Amino acid sequence: MTQEYIRIIDFKVTGDHSLLLTFSDGLSRDIDFLPALKGNLYKPLRQPEYFRQVKLNEEIGNVEWPNEADFNPETLHDWPQHVNEYRNWHPAES
Repeated sequence: MTQEYIRIIDFKVTGDHSLLLTFSDGLSRDIDFLPALKGNLYKPLRQPEYFRQVKLNEEIGNVEWPNEADFNPETLHDWPQHVNEYRNWHPAES
C-alpha cells in the first residue's frame, strides 16, 4: 500500500506575509505566516519584499524561500491546528 502525501501544487501571494495555497487533495487555504516568522531562518521573511520571493518546489510539493526556509506541507494543510504552536514558540534567537 502506498501512502499519498499532501503536496502544495499552486500558490498565490495574498499579502505581505500571506499565501493562498492549493493542496494536492483540492483544499485551498489562505495562510498568514507572520506568527511563524521567528528565529534566524524565518526572520528574513518578515520583510515583504523577501517574503514575495517564495517559489514552488514542484519536485517535493512545497513552497520555499531563497534562504531555504520552508514549512511542512502537511502542517500548512492543517494550519488551524498548528498556528498556536507557532504563536507560542519563542526561540532564543528571535
